[in-house]
Amino acid sequence: MKPPTSPGSLLRGLITGACLAVSTVVAHAQSDGPPPAAGPRSPPVQMFTLPQGPAAVVPNFWNVERRLERPDAAQLPTTIRFLTTSDFPPFNYLASDGALLGFNVDLARAICAELAVTCTLQPVAFENLLDQLDQGEGDAILAGLASSPAMRQRVDFTERYLGTPARFAARKGLPPTAPTPESVADKKVAVVSGTAHEAYLRAFFNEAAIRTFPNAAAARDALRIGEVDLLFGDGIGLALWLNGTSSESCCGFVGGPFTENRYFGDGLAVAVKPGGDLLRQAIDYALQRIWEKGVFADLYLRWFPVGFY
Repeated sequence: MKPPTSPGSLLRGLITGACLAVSTVVAHAQSDGPPPAAGPRSPPVQMFTLPQGPAAVVPNFWNVERRLERPDAAQLPTTIRFLTTSDFPPFNYLASDGALLGFNVDLARAICAELAVTCTLQPVAFENLLDQLDQGEGDAILAGLASSPAMRQRVDFTERYLGTPARFAARKGLPPTAPTPESVADKKVAVVSGTAHEAYLRAFFNEAAIRTFPNAAAARDALRIGEVDLLFGDGIGLALWLNGTSSESCCGFVGGPFTENRYFGDGLAVAVKPGGDLLRQAIDYALQRIWEKGVFADLYLRWFPVGFY
C-alpha cells in the first residue's frame, strides 16, 4: 500500500500496512532553514502514571490549570455528526458484524456523552473526508488528522488529543539504558530512509552507525533478528508492532518519547469547518473533562496495551 499523499494524512502513514514509518519528512522538510538547534530532549509531555506501575503511563495534552468554560447547551447542536474512516485499526475499523469500532470511535462517543448530545459516526474514504465536511455531510472529522500547517489552511482544529512521538526500540535482554547521543554512539541504529526519523538521527545522534532501510517492515526485521542494536521510528507504529505477532515478542521500548514538533508534527486533533468556533470550543471542553474524569486514560489503555509514551 502506498504511503499517503495528503499533507493531513500523517496518521494514515503511521498505520498503513504494518504501520509504515512516516514516509515524508513531515515537519522538518516543510519548514525553512536548518534543523532546530534544540537537542534530543523535548520539553516533556505531562504524564499520568496509573497505580498499575510505570508501564501504565498515559500522556496528558491538557493544561489542568486552564479552566475551559462549559459551553451553553442551548447553542450546541442536538447531534454532532462525526466523519471518520473504517480501515485503520485500532483507531477506526469495522468488526466482523459490521459494527464500527476503535479508539477514535469511542473518543467521539465520549465527547458527545460529556456534552449531553447525540452522536453519529459516518465512515467515509480518507481522501473524501475534507470534501464531505465542506459539503455539510458532517460537523467534525475524528479520523487521525494531523494538525499540520497545510491542513490548518483548510480546517480549524481542536487541541490535540494524541501526539505522534518517536521512540527507540531494542531487543529484550539488553541493558535498559536510555538512549542518549553518548550511549548510542557505538550502536547500530535502524531507521526508514527519507523519513523525519532519519533526519532527526542525523541531526542529534550522528555518531551512531545509522543503517537505513526502505520501509518499516525491513527495519523491524533487522532489529528482530539482531542485525542492528536499536530501531528509531514512530511510536504508534512501533507500539502496534510490539504488541502484535510479527514482532515475535522480541523487543521493547527503551527510553522515553521524542516529541519535537518540527520533526514529528503537532499531533492528532478533531477538525471542524473554518469559523466553527462554538463547536471547536465545546469539543475542547469535552476533551479536557474526559481527561480529568479518567475516561481518556481508560480508552488509551484499552486500545493501546503497549503504550507509545
